[in-house]
Amino acid sequence: MEFGTIEREVFVEATPEIVFEVVSSPDHLRQWWPDDARYEPTPGSAGEIVFGDRDADGTIVGFTVVDARPPRSFSFRWTHPVGEAAAEGNSLLVTFDLTPSGGGTLLRMTETGFREMGWEAAVLEQQYREHHTGWDYYLPRLAPYVATLATRP
Repeated sequence: MEFGTIEREVFVEATPEIVFEVVSSPDHLRQWWPDDARYEPTPGSAGEIVFGDRDADGTIVGFTVVDARPPRSFSFRWTHPVGEAAAEGNSLLVTFDLTPSGGGTLLRMTETGFREMGWEAAVLEQQYREHHTGWDYYLPRLAPYVATLATRP
């Protein structure tokens, strides 16, 4: 296994405009991915996402928006230390590319930067496998969440 790039594709029965909001807005993000998210969805905005309870043993992760091109693409760097500027070598890059498809949107997620982190081989493999498993768990939650938006008044 290469431990370099994670790629996933998900079909979402919604327009690219709606899917873009769901992958870029902190309010939507926390409904299908982290337990908390604090950032502005504009390029250069730095913030954080939290898995678990912020005040207990939760994991706080740095999050910096790299690019936002509604409704086609949203990318961010994450996993860098909170308060430190995100850059290649201290963070991973995630890109959501959105393409209209039939009556919905094909979302392609790519996560890169694992080898550039400078981890020893065992840590690289562990981190890659954890992210691989994480995306397998969280990304499938996106489409069902989007479906609930269509039923709200």
